[in-house]
Amino acid sequence: MAAERVAAERVIAERVPRAELLADPGALEPGLRARYERLVALLRELGAALVAYSGGVDSAVLLRVAVGALGERARGLIAVSPSLAPWELAGARALAAEMGAPLLEVPTDELARPGYRANAGDRCYHCKAELFDVASLTAAAHGLAGALCYGAITDDLGDHRPGMQAARDRGARAPLLEAGLSKSDVRALARAFGLSVWDKPAAACLSSRFPRGVEVTAERLAQVGRCEARLMALGLRVVRARYHGELVRLELGEEEQARVLASAPLRAEVTAACRAEGFRFSALDLEGYRSGSGSGGGEPALVRIGG
Repeated sequence: MAAERVAAERVIAERVPRAELLADPGALEPGLRARYERLVALLRELGAALVAYSGGVDSAVLLRVAVGALGERARGLIAVSPSLAPWELAGARALAAEMGAPLLEVPTDELARPGYRANAGDRCYHCKAELFDVASLTAAAHGLAGALCYGAITDDLGDHRPGMQAARDRGARAPLLEAGLSKSDVRALARAFGLSVWDKPAAACLSSRFPRGVEVTAERLAQVGRCEARLMALGLRVVRARYHGELVRLELGEEEQARVLASAPLRAEVTAACRAEGFRFSALDLEGYRSGSGSGGGEPALVRIGG
């Protein structure tokens, strides 16, 4: 099955100007400069890189530096599946072109894996297992065997990250982590490269919107994705639509939450957007957006805004 998905890959931004390394790395803070130079050296030691790329700032910086250091021996790979929000795919394509990075789009089918659908605490393991199984075949098909890389950073080390175990199990390298780069380092490098995503908020896949133990299905992924798209069309930039059956729990950024609480007309629009996607009830989580809250934890403080 993985081989069939590789056969269906799509090449994006194949004919683009080659990205270059930083013209003046000396302008970086000395510690960051040393870590950046270590990253370049690591990539050159690898000799080739197929970067698991999402359009987020971490994988974007890794891909940008890899193409600068390795030229045609580096390219990005993005996995296209129901868990990838359409706006994230569009943004990733645009960013690859902006960076001058060749990009392969490969369909993946995490939903074919029972462990992924079950959505237990190891869902991310099954997701990354699918990604790197497909990516390994893609790498071999493009003469990049043994060159799999992904964008883990030092900030990831203290968290529960089963996806990192899946990457290690399949021999994928984490050059940003190996070079000692943190999230603040990565954002500083993205800004130095002039990348538009240097301040982009974190954006987990759509399956992160489901509480642990709630089955992930293609229909539910599409539902929360459409709901978030409607809310973003209302000008809410940082938004998560957490699935709870007939109820959708909305986590908003600080600025967005203040706007919604202050405006009855906007609350009505938010309620209508949620109802349009099949949610009978909508509630605003007063704790606001926080990474990982969809997987369980304490009881949220909610304000009902519709239904």
